[in-house]
Amino acid sequence: MTTRPFPPPWSFEDIDAAFVVKDGSGQKVAYVYYEDEPGLRSAAKLLPKDEARRIAVNTAKLPELLAEALTRSRAT
Repeated sequence: MTTRPFPPPWSFEDIDAAFVVKDGSGQKVAYVYYEDEPGLRSAAKLLPKDEARRIAVNTAKLPELLAEALTRSRAT
């Protein structure tokens, strides 16, 4: 069995102006940037904080979702 390059579980944290998604070893795998002030958000084309958080949460769930899909496909 091969070692996964980004081991689960993945987590995320708010680092002021971005959410960072990390794998089980602490390696950063994604940044999702946001801006709370509408004028700055529009100019910089950034996401509102709630949307950025939703993306970070779902990104952190990817290893679990892929494991479930793999288990289901092997069961059929």
